[in-house]
Amino acid sequence: MPGQIHIGPQNGSLLLAGGGELGEIYNKFVALAGGSSAPIVLVPTAAERDYSGLYAPDMEAFMQAGAHNLHLLHTRDREVADSEKFSSRLRDAQGVWFSGGRHWRVTDAYLNTRTHDALIALLDRGGVIGGSSAGATLQGTFMIRGDTRGAEIIIGDHVKGFGFLRNVSIDQHHLVRNRHYDMLEVVEAHPELLGIGIDEGTAIVVHGDEFKVLGRSYVAIYDNQRTFGRAGRFYFLRSGDRYNMHTREILEPEVNVRGFDRLRSETWEGK
Repeated sequence: MPGQIHIGPQNGSLLLAGGGELGEIYNKFVALAGGSSAPIVLVPTAAERDYSGLYAPDMEAFMQAGAHNLHLLHTRDREVADSEKFSSRLRDAQGVWFSGGRHWRVTDAYLNTRTHDALIALLDRGGVIGGSSAGATLQGTFMIRGDTRGAEIIIGDHVKGFGFLRNVSIDQHHLVRNRHYDMLEVVEAHPELLGIGIDEGTAIVVHGDEFKVLGRSYVAIYDNQRTFGRAGRFYFLRSGDRYNMHTREILEPEVNVRGFDRLRSETWEGK
């Protein structure tokens, strides 16, 4: 049917960042949530430390971005996460941000609980869910690097994400940590998946099936259903580029034939 959404949320939006210094990306998230007074919930559960106080990673950055209605949500107990009392803390939220760490800690705690349902409800009413590093990866269907033994294991013992992006796998710290070939293992094993690699200081903002790149570096696209000229099976998008995840097409590409931009233009035009 016309207008049907296949990949992203039907309502609301997502902001997925690749880690590192995010700068203005925090400001964008605050704006998507509704401005400085919007209630924003920070979820630090991916971190190694078991947060129980008022502090959370990224809290200072959000305060510097002008947000002043910040709340902390954290547990590692699935029974707590599945309780009405705990999940009701998301009822009035307009934005939820997942901090970095190990994404399996988050899905162990919240996947298929009332808290997970409350996150879906937040998107349904037009809110925004964001995250950086692990907080981005957990939002796809298939989690790369979700092994409890270490992040260097590409397909591990935890692969099921929240599925806010359907049939998508998301990697982060992409170029900085030389991860640009790792996603090939995922799309070879699961050719139905669209792979997205996001570098540090960079993010994608998702509305429905489309996203736009923002930040200082690049986003890589892995599509095992086609090849991209002499560069092979992935190509790069830069800040300002828009992409349709359902049709798997760049929308209005901006080509600058330098460095990765040259690679990006050659690979796309050679499909």
